[in-house]
Amino acid sequence: MSQSRAASPTGPAETPPWAERMEALLHAYLNSLRAQKNLSPYTLRNYRSDLQAFFAFVAREERADPLSLDRHALRRYLANLLETGIAPASITRKVSTIRSFYRYLEHEGHIEVSPFQGVKGYRRARRLPTFLDGEEITALVSAPESDRPQGLRDRAVLELLYAAGVRVSEITRLNAADVDLKARSLRVWGKGGKERLVLMGQPAARALRRYLREGRPRLARGAQEALFLNRDGGRLSARSVELLVHKYARAAGLDKEVFPHLLRHTFATHMLEGGADLRVVQELLGHASVASTQIYTHVTEQAKRRAIDASLDGVAEQLREIHEARARAHEQQSEVDGENGGAP
Repeated sequence: MSQSRAASPTGPAETPPWAERMEALLHAYLNSLRAQKNLSPYTLRNYRSDLQAFFAFVAREERADPLSLDRHALRRYLANLLETGIAPASITRKVSTIRSFYRYLEHEGHIEVSPFQGVKGYRRARRLPTFLDGEEITALVSAPESDRPQGLRDRAVLELLYAAGVRVSEITRLNAADVDLKARSLRVWGKGGKERLVLMGQPAARALRRYLREGRPRLARGAQEALFLNRDGGRLSARSVELLVHKYARAAGLDKEVFPHLLRHTFATHMLEGGADLRVVQELLGHASVASTQIYTHVTEQAKRRAIDASLDGVAEQLREIHEARARAHEQQSEVDGENGGAP
C-alpha cells in the first residue's frame, strides 16, 4: 500500500508499519499476473484497488498485520461491504481477488497456509441473458445507411456482432488481414490473448465485402491495418461500437435496451434454437468452459416452454369455444323441442 494514511472513524490514522511490505508484495503479485495470465491493465487496476481497499479495512478495523489474519477477518470485511451497499457482483469479485492474493502469498512462502480458503463471496441468482428475436435483429442490422462509408462500416459491424458472436474487444482488434471472405471466417483474439477461428454467414460476408470494397478505402488514411476505421482513419474504439449499437437500436424502433453483448447472446441463443451442438457454440464463442455456454440452453428451454404454454392455451381456448358452441346448440334444440311440444 502507498504511504497515504488509512482512514478511521475518529480521524486519520498513522500509516501501519506493514504498509511498505504489503505494497511490495502487491506489486510482485500483479507483476506475476501480468506475466502469467496476460491480464489487461484495466483488470490489474481493479485487482490493485480491491486489495488496497481490503488493506485499508484491515488497518482501520482489524489493526493487525495482513499476514496474520484469520478467516473471520475476511467474513467481517464481507459484512462491511454488504452494509455499505456494494453490488453483489462487485463483492464476489473483491473476495475472489483477496483469496487469489493470499494463495499467491502461500505459494511464495510468505505465509504457511492461506486463511481464506473456502470463504465465498455473496451468492446471487444467475440472471438469464436476454436476446433479440428474428424481426428485431433484422431491423437492427438494416438500420445503417448504405450509401455512406460509415453506414457500410456500421452494417458490417452489426452483422459480425450477431453472425459471428464476437465480443466488442475482439471486433475492434480485428485487422484487415484477419478476414477470409472466401472461407467466410475471421481470426480473432479473445480473453487472455487466445486465438480462435469464427465463421460468418452469407449476409455478414456480403456486408463485410461491400465495406472493404466501397467503405474502408474512403475512410483509410495511409497504411492502417485495422479492419474497422473511424472517420479519421484510426482504429474504431469499443466505445464507438457501443454508441453505434445504441444509435441503430433507436433508429430501428426497438423498445428495449440494446448493447453489443446482447448481439452475442442473440447469436448463441439462435444457434442453439437452430439445433447447433453445445460444444460447437462453446468453441465459436471462445468460452473456456462449457458451463458458460450452458446458460443459453436455459434460455432456449424457456422459449420452448413459452411456445408449449401458448399452444396449450390455444388448445384450451378452442375447447372452450367448442363447449360453448355445443351448449348453444343444445339450448336451441331444447327451444325447438319445446315449441313442438316435445314431439319427435
